[in-house]
Amino acid sequence: MQLKTNNLNFITKAFTLLVFCGVSAGLNAQEIIDTSVKEETAQADDKPLTTGTTFKVDGVAAVVGEYVILESDIQQAIESLKQQEVEGQDLSNCKVIDKLMEDKLYAHHAVVDSVTINEDQVRSYTQQQIDYFTNQLGSEEKVLKFYRKEKMSDLKKELFDLNRNQELAKAMQQTIVEEIEVTPEEIRSYYKQLEEDGLPQFGVELEISKIQIIPEVPQEEKDKVIEQLNGYRTDIVDNGSSFATKAVLWSEDESTRGDGGLIKDVDRKSQFVKEFRDVAFSLQEGEVSKPFETEFGYHIIKVEKIRGQKIDLRHILRIPKVTPEAENAAKDKIQKLKTRIEAGEITFAEAAKEFSDEKETASDGGIMINPVTQDRMFELKNLPPELYPKVQNLKEGDISIAFNNPTRTGKTRYEIYTVSDRIEEHEADFAIDYVKIKNFALQAKRIKAIEKWQDEKIAETYIKLNGDYRNCEYSSNWLKN
Repeated sequence: MQLKTNNLNFITKAFTLLVFCGVSAGLNAQEIIDTSVKEETAQADDKPLTTGTTFKVDGVAAVVGEYVILESDIQQAIESLKQQEVEGQDLSNCKVIDKLMEDKLYAHHAVVDSVTINEDQVRSYTQQQIDYFTNQLGSEEKVLKFYRKEKMSDLKKELFDLNRNQELAKAMQQTIVEEIEVTPEEIRSYYKQLEEDGLPQFGVELEISKIQIIPEVPQEEKDKVIEQLNGYRTDIVDNGSSFATKAVLWSEDESTRGDGGLIKDVDRKSQFVKEFRDVAFSLQEGEVSKPFETEFGYHIIKVEKIRGQKIDLRHILRIPKVTPEAENAAKDKIQKLKTRIEAGEITFAEAAKEFSDEKETASDGGIMINPVTQDRMFELKNLPPELYPKVQNLKEGDISIAFNNPTRTGKTRYEIYTVSDRIEEHEADFAIDYVKIKNFALQAKRIKAIEKWQDEKIAETYIKLNGDYRNCEYSSNWLKN
């Protein structure tokens, strides 16, 4: 979709650079420092320090509240963005520090306002980042060299701290806008403004339905995994073996395996599946659960520490293997469903309701919901790359070939798709595109609220800019002129 107004361009691009910088920048940042100190004493932790703490100076560019941005942070951000081949972005020192200061401002006030985040998700995301960097650069050694680190544990810790601050910033932004809504009159006024400025063009849009068939895991494979987990449990409980060691050796949860299956700060609101939470909070400290099943596989859990409403635990995940016979049966089933639908024996919606293994779409006849707009239409060019080639040339009523769309853990899922509605490229229309226009109006209102909040917080927050950074042209009033 090619938008034609400054407001809409701002909506779609406002935080792009901030997000990219949040992934890789600032790995050497410290917090709460005395910028006048120039002793070469290192402080590695990215945790609040006491006033007057010394550190190794490599050039303090700015201080925002209790956070500092070093010269090296800015250069690291620029190099990381170049490594990611970010195009169309201003990678000057001034632009990058502008966005880094925004990030720190949000994180600072998130701490002040006691905004909470899910730290387990941050740990998981950090591991995904390291896996991605390793895949891109070719080895862990190259990753460490790029980030000038000697040990992977040091890089992991600093990435975790950085990602934690980024999540705090996003949580703070969400807190600012969570109660903002738009009225029908505000939506109409926004559309009239678009008419005056020039209506945007919307690309080809599709309403897509799917049927998913998952190969059934044979009971003997489930029994084999349960027996393995019971063996680990017996060895741990009766013979004193290390749960952490067994997790490193045998767990199939890649995000926690390297830490011996450790997950810290779990509470009843943590975003784990219900079965996992129920078992975790039924155990006493030091107790090891019996094997239990979730949608991810079979687990055993050991509670390491109970701290009020939170617990630290370790877990081992084992995933039952799907046999070739089961995979062939699933593939044959979806091929036969496709044939029956094309022959007119059953509609796609009827087949989805009766046979699809994806609960989220089956009840609605297989119709997918766009997670961005929350309506049924998907813009063709923004479809996920694995889906785009399967549906791009489908006409209304056509059915895609059957294909395997594996989960992130490699589990097989056979799927077919159909296009139940197709809207060709067109100029924005208030009736046809009401949901999108409403979302744009809401986003514009939220951005104004964020700008207002930012102006107010800059005025009341300690901010210091050093050297040439005082000569930059900023999008916000960091210099408090």
